[in-house]
Amino acid sequence: MRQILNHMNESALYNESDLAPFQKRIKELRQILQRDTAEGKHPQALIKLLERQVNKCDDTVKSLEESLSVLSVELIPIHEKLVTIRRKLVALAAKQGSHKAELKPLQEELRKIDSQRVDGKFLGPGGIVPASQALCSSLLEECFEIAQEVKANEESRNVASSLKPIHDRLSDLRSELEGLVLTHRWSLRETDLWNYSLSLQEIDKMRVDGKFLDSEGNRPAGQYVLLYLLRRCYGLIYRLLSSSEPVSEELMPIANKLSTVKKCLNEVLKYGGPFNPRDLYPYQLALHQIESRRKDGKFMAADGTVPEGQGIIMAHLNECHELIEMLKEAMDEGDFDDDDDDDEYEEEDDDETVQEERQFR
Repeated sequence: MRQILNHMNESALYNESDLAPFQKRIKELRQILQRDTAEGKHPQALIKLLERQVNKCDDTVKSLEESLSVLSVELIPIHEKLVTIRRKLVALAAKQGSHKAELKPLQEELRKIDSQRVDGKFLGPGGIVPASQALCSSLLEECFEIAQEVKANEESRNVASSLKPIHDRLSDLRSELEGLVLTHRWSLRETDLWNYSLSLQEIDKMRVDGKFLDSEGNRPAGQYVLLYLLRRCYGLIYRLLSSSEPVSEELMPIANKLSTVKKCLNEVLKYGGPFNPRDLYPYQLALHQIESRRKDGKFMAADGTVPEGQGIIMAHLNECHELIEMLKEAMDEGDFDDDDDDDEYEEEDDDETVQEERQFR
């Protein structure tokens, strides 16, 4: 719990609904400790240690709450813009028909706002970092997510009949996982989510060269939305596991590397093109390097043991793979315009690509 709270504090990506489960869980933990103390189940030294840990979590949650209680004067214009954009996006999501023409300018506005951040922070006059970053940052990310949801919903109307069973299955899995996030966030383990992971892996294996094919070997319409749903499902599994299952110290370097790759891929997805398939190479290389560290499907410690956190790492890894496939599909569908010739590009010595490769090593 402390690990997640610290990450939320560092990233400034949270809102009141994100904090509510932590408040509830801390209250439950206090009640458990009080009951165990009254029954004399544990030594006093252990009880005091656990109470200190709970208090630290509680202090962090209160600090995060305070940052949401006041909106800095410097951030009021940005916050107002984001609220307006969010309102338009929600209205767009409720409308029937094609939204591409209306969605694009809203995405451009979001990108302009996002470009104002420096190292993930909105700055005030003189380069100061105003308080209440989380209010604007979380709202900005929420707007980007709604925009992706709008696009996916529009795409779902065009899913070919041959892919409809897969689409419906993924939609059901997503709904079930979202329900678990609300009801069982703190009590689930990797084994509890095994059936969900297995179902997603089975669907993943149906792809040929990253694409879902019909019985005749053709590539039907609806690829993007299926990849989007796969990614969302893996993301929900990661969220569920990260709330209840720790990542061992041995796996933290891998977890951190995956977080960096995912962050970069999300930025590419937000900003779009023009870009070339070769631009994805550093990210694919980074994921390949991580994959190559597995033995018999597991990430091993130096002493040959299997560290905790396998499920979290795999969910994170799979989500990164789906992000890459989404970007490829978007390029195939022409969502990212690219006037460069692929062959010429491949022959060029791209310094930026080299730098990106070094970033993930």
